[in-house]
Amino acid sequence: MAEKKKAAKGDTVLVHYKGTLDDGSQFDSSEGRDPLEVTLGAGGVIAGFDKALMGMTEGETKTVRIEPEEAYGKRNPRLKYTIDRAQIGGEGEIAVGMELSATDAQGRQMRLVVTAVKGEEITLDANHPLAGKALTFELTLAGFKE
Repeated sequence: MAEKKKAAKGDTVLVHYKGTLDDGSQFDSSEGRDPLEVTLGAGGVIAGFDKALMGMTEGETKTVRIEPEEAYGKRNPRLKYTIDRAQIGGEGEIAVGMELSATDAQGRQMRLVVTAVKGEEITLDANHPLAGKALTFELTLAGFKE
């Protein structure tokens, strides 16, 4: 019997996944959707997810815990900003938990979360929402894309 193909760098694989945090809450899943298409080693997914898929065979399922360093990194305190309300512009309420978008100096879109509102002073956090968190993924290699 021929040995099953193992996923290797450069392969494009189809994977079903469920991502949870240490408290058991689910933050993402491919359930009810087509499997995620990933080209291994191409940088399209977080490093730990990519590494976890290496060596898997079609139909294999495994659970991996990915530390922040191989996920979205540690929280960076330099990505928190306090600005004056007037800098946001527009009308309407600004409340803790709101998401805003901005463009950085390189022209990339940034997602900012309002973390505090004190009078006319607003604190924004540009860290990825999953920064600083270990992520657990249940991965099933659904197949290889030819």
